[in-house]
Amino acid sequence: MKLLLVINPVSGDNDKEPLIKKIKDYLGSQNDLDIYKTNGKDDAERLRKYFQKKYDRVLVMGGDGTIKSVAETMGDNPLSMGIIPAGSANGLAHDLELPLSVDEAIPVALGSKTRKIDAICLNGQLGLHISDLGLNAELIKKYESSFFRGKLGYALNSIPTLFQSEGPYEFTIETKDITYTHSGIMLAFANSNKFGTGAVVNPEGKIDDGVFEILVFKKIDVIEIFKTLQNAENLSSDFVEIIPVKQARVRTEKPVDFQIDGEYCHTVSEVNAYIAPQKLEIAIAE
Repeated sequence: MKLLLVINPVSGDNDKEPLIKKIKDYLGSQNDLDIYKTNGKDDAERLRKYFQKKYDRVLVMGGDGTIKSVAETMGDNPLSMGIIPAGSANGLAHDLELPLSVDEAIPVALGSKTRKIDAICLNGQLGLHISDLGLNAELIKKYESSFFRGKLGYALNSIPTLFQSEGPYEFTIETKDITYTHSGIMLAFANSNKFGTGAVVNPEGKIDDGVFEILVFKKIDVIEIFKTLQNAENLSSDFVEIIPVKQARVRTEKPVDFQIDGEYCHTVSEVNAYIAPQKLEIAIAE
């Protein structure tokens, strides 16, 4: 096989070199492997040059943000992707029930069974998992400037974010049929049903059903949050409003922090979103 391995050296909180060695040892000398390490500067331009070559599969070692960036750079290239989870949360891997250990993830990432998944186009960018405006994006913004990485970094920034948040916000949601106005601490664009923590926030969400859900979280509710961690199928409408759509426009009166697949973007006052069905092919477990 002719393979491209894309690695985010700073994702998660671990040294990637031993993981690279495991991949090389597994492949042996019968496969042709190119390796690209992201730098956060000119990755799109450099990756496009790699994708001018003919590969059998691209392997991505990183978190949701790295997967998103590679998918965007691939464009309409029909190349399938194998995921080796190495981020802080790995939400997409959780959703696809991919193994989280490298030893188990490698044979799955190189296997023959694949699944096509949808994506959400958000202001011209791809969202493969869950993106949002408000509280969670504020947390990710603080996390990215924090000294601590991994889940510890998220934990240490969670409490200050709760107290310093500028929410609740007024969200105006325009769909093909109706316009809603909701107040909430966060609005999410969900292509799946759970966050990387395992919290099920969109019980009916499916990653390949041709629709996405807008989730308006109205308040912090400890009981409802506990229910999400227990994979509850019914969440109170007083906690979250779920709106299935194929296309929507969301506006806010003032700019709000925005993140896509765990990567902080900037503040925005408008997001235009639509579904891109069957956008990406990913290797999954047998």
